[in-house]
Amino acid sequence: MKQDIQTSLKIRTLHSLEDLEAVRRLESLVWSFEDSVPVNQSVAVVKNGGFILGAYYHEKLIGFQYSFPGFDGKKVYLVSHSLGIHPDFRKFGIGEILKRAQKNTAGEMGYDVITWTYDPLETVNGNLNLHKLGAVVRKYIPNIYGEMSDQLNAGIATDRFLVEWWVRQTNRNSVTGKNLHCAIDLKECEHGWLVDKVDLTLNQNHISVSVPGHFQEIKRANLSLAIDWRKKTREVFSHYLNHGWIVTDLVEDKEHHGQYLYLMEKGEHQYGNQTNHS
Repeated sequence: MKQDIQTSLKIRTLHSLEDLEAVRRLESLVWSFEDSVPVNQSVAVVKNGGFILGAYYHEKLIGFQYSFPGFDGKKVYLVSHSLGIHPDFRKFGIGEILKRAQKNTAGEMGYDVITWTYDPLETVNGNLNLHKLGAVVRKYIPNIYGEMSDQLNAGIATDRFLVEWWVRQTNRNSVTGKNLHCAIDLKECEHGWLVDKVDLTLNQNHISVSVPGHFQEIKRANLSLAIDWRKKTREVFSHYLNHGWIVTDLVEDKEHHGQYLYLMEKGEHQYGNQTNHS
């Protein structure tokens, strides 16, 4: 079924009121009407340097990607605001297809870099953003949205990675994570693994940071453990990102079941020019 859907999928750049209204209906289904973008704002975006992509399966809108221009006082860049997939069509790789179409469209429009944020403890997103797409991270933002009440974010600080996806970047990190020094030592516990201690003294060019692969399950089972993971990983990522490392990949931890490893590399020369978008 996945192959059939991907083969039949059509990606379109949307402009008409009818299409943008369909996006808002889908966005309301994916999240809520209150969280959806008003159509008049979508019209303004597509007429002023942004774009909205629609994914169609047999003429039915089943996914969208929403981007608008950003400016940091020096450079214009593209902000990837949201990506939504119809609940009946998830796990078919549509998100990745939309992201790659976004990159192509951004390049055609003259953008050099695309930015967005995601929770570093949500490894499904990390796998797509870093491992599959090849984006990198230079900045960690603590509690960017403050307290939120939705199911995914309730009860825990909304820390985020700021992703940079360089449109014309083709180099990929070849480090596997094997035998790298890890900034987090683990200790087994009832709900998987907890942070035994952190190491902020590493100075190797390549290091790793361990994170749980099932963070939402940990939140439901033991909120205090989830909060501890948030605090400890915030400490580690903030330290190393502020001292010249960048996050380049996410791989499965072969030695600790259920864990993943973020790979960090010291230096930035091969990953575009440093940006400070927020």
